[in-house]
Amino acid sequence: MGSLALSRVEVADQPAPTIVDEVARLARRDLAPLALAIDAGSAYPDALLRGFGEIGAWGSHVPQEGPADLRCAIQSIAAIGEVCGATAFMAWCQNTLVWYAANSTNLKLARRFGDSFSSGRVLGGTGLSNPMKSFFGIEKLKLKGRKVEGGYVVKGALPWVSNLGPDHFFGTIFEREDEGGGIVMFLADCSDPAITLQPCKPFLAMDGTGTYGVQFRDAFVPDELILAEQAAPFVKKIRAGFILLQTGMALGLIKDCIEIMDEVEAPLGHVNRYLPQQPTQFRELHAEFEKEVMALASDPYNSDDSYWRRVVALRLRLGDASVAAAHAAMLHCGARGYLKSHRAQRRLREAYFVAIVTPATKQLRKMLAGDEH
Repeated sequence: MGSLALSRVEVADQPAPTIVDEVARLARRDLAPLALAIDAGSAYPDALLRGFGEIGAWGSHVPQEGPADLRCAIQSIAAIGEVCGATAFMAWCQNTLVWYAANSTNLKLARRFGDSFSSGRVLGGTGLSNPMKSFFGIEKLKLKGRKVEGGYVVKGALPWVSNLGPDHFFGTIFEREDEGGGIVMFLADCSDPAITLQPCKPFLAMDGTGTYGVQFRDAFVPDELILAEQAAPFVKKIRAGFILLQTGMALGLIKDCIEIMDEVEAPLGHVNRYLPQQPTQFRELHAEFEKEVMALASDPYNSDDSYWRRVVALRLRLGDASVAAAHAAMLHCGARGYLKSHRAQRRLREAYFVAIVTPATKQLRKMLAGDEH
């Protein structure tokens, strides 16, 4: 992994491939043939996710002696997202799990899971949808826990957690029943018999994302799996990274929607020119977004309120732009994009997911309005 870096290294006058180059190559070669099956839910690409980990896709944003840089991680998610939105979402899940472990002050946890998560040997996701909503007065915390010797006992259920399987882990939060206002963030071990994965009803898209309802039946969570005894300050530290990593999904999807519009220019350009939205506009928009994402992603621990608002506003605009670009791609394709075999309609369904995944468009607007209750 050490030989693959953000910066290109000149070897015999040829630039060495970066992590992003390698991710893009693997996505085109091995992911593209699976995209339809992942979308339909007949395949969960766990072997491919481990393969991305082996080439460094999940480790580039691990903090190095203090600072962290999310740029390579976001570019890698975008490269995956150009091929398959569902897998870009799973890439975000894995990167977010790495982000949790890398920022935990629980050294036992960091030592045990750091390399396993960042290398892709152990896969998993994030169960922060409900907690993120609870912090802004949209939902109540669904998991409850109480302190016992050596850890906590947790009960409750989360309706949707993604990138899971029987040997996976995910990070989430419970509210302490024995301490008013106390909230604790921890790693859930899907192999625990007291933690049950329940299949979900079919989704509009992205059924191959390892998404389950998760039931905790008095599950014992040992101290070794506690990410943060005080979840609130921990979440404040990791929240910008949590949201910025999602931008890779949007950047990849928008780029492919531009490609779709370009592909039909020759046969349909004579009539598509009457459509109000053209690929040139989206190219300019994509370049602007990429520039802003890269600027924010180089400083994810920035604690200024103005920085946080820029992150939230950018995420909102990217969700809107994803839907707009996919909508335009459908109109440019016309009837051919309406075929089940055409990726334009898959991109439209994936774009709606970018707009509704937590934090959803309406929550982002609530956050920017400053209404946390």
